[in-house]
Amino acid sequence: MLKKIIAAAIAGGLMFAASPSNAQTVGPSGEAATPSADVTLSDADIAALTGKGYKAALLWHTSSDFTNAVSAGAKDEFTRAGVEVAVTTDAGFDAARQRSDIETALAAKPNVILALPLDPVTSAEAFRQAVKDGTKLVFLSNVPSGYSHGTDYASIVTDDLFQMGKQAADALAKGIGGKGKVGYIFHDASYYVTNQRDQAFKSTIEKDYPDIKIVAEQGISDPARAEELASAMLLQNPDLDGIYVTWAEPADGVLSALRANGNTKTKIVTLDLAEPVALDMVKGGSVTALVADKAYELGRAMAAAGLKSLLGQPTPAFVVAPALTVTKDNVSDGWKQSLNRDAPQSVLDAAK
Repeated sequence: MLKKIIAAAIAGGLMFAASPSNAQTVGPSGEAATPSADVTLSDADIAALTGKGYKAALLWHTSSDFTNAVSAGAKDEFTRAGVEVAVTTDAGFDAARQRSDIETALAAKPNVILALPLDPVTSAEAFRQAVKDGTKLVFLSNVPSGYSHGTDYASIVTDDLFQMGKQAADALAKGIGGKGKVGYIFHDASYYVTNQRDQAFKSTIEKDYPDIKIVAEQGISDPARAEELASAMLLQNPDLDGIYVTWAEPADGVLSALRANGNTKTKIVTLDLAEPVALDMVKGGSVTALVADKAYELGRAMAAAGLKSLLGQPTPAFVVAPALTVTKDNVSDGWKQSLNRDAPQSVLDAAK
């Protein structure tokens, strides 16, 4: 997920709706979010699509469990509609390579393209031929510069970023009994995905949990420094009841710091799924919960939006897939819902 964050963050732009009492994720131009569950194909839609020889292309930014899950959701929806996935590519986080991937895909004449644009400026030019060809474009988390909904693309689909942060706050509050002192380790870079999630955690604690105080804050840009930074935070605040960590990789470093200090009291909550932190969680360690996106659902909704556009139906400008809180009790089901694969065997064994 982190690599997706970095790629998507280049464009920036997503934010929260202004009202703190009813905050939510909104789109790059302030678009209201449509739940992914509302973007569906009816039986009549499926009948209208089947047998037409339509083709799709999946042009991804990288390869990972996350992109594999997004692809699986998209492919299942395309298969249901009788649409062939003719091209699947991995740009390896190279914008020039992505442009080449687009040219390769267009040679196959796809009717729908799903993609995460790596660079908003480069991508605007690279996808222009697809727009001219009438190919329906659905973007994951990012949008090329100057592109307009309904004219240049069908939908942007991303995570419900506010809900991810909010659920992390709720989970940590539950883990420490609704009161105490917590540390806040946020992503110290201008990346809208992590920024929104982090800010949602902080605002939820401040608004909904008056008996919980954020007494220590630390930005992090290099996950390799997480143990060092957490050790310093714990030295200054040895009585912390909990720590929020911006994503799973640095959370593993924070976990190492707790172990090095012999600290079995401080609870951790973090975002995204990873084996080391999940293993600690199911063993009853410091990690109390993990909050993840539903990557498979992202792919399904992307495919559905593209196909609805192909049918000439209106499509929402901005779509969000739900967040999911994963605990020891639902780790097996949660992993499947998020990543469309089994949890690591070590986690499943420890959870028994």
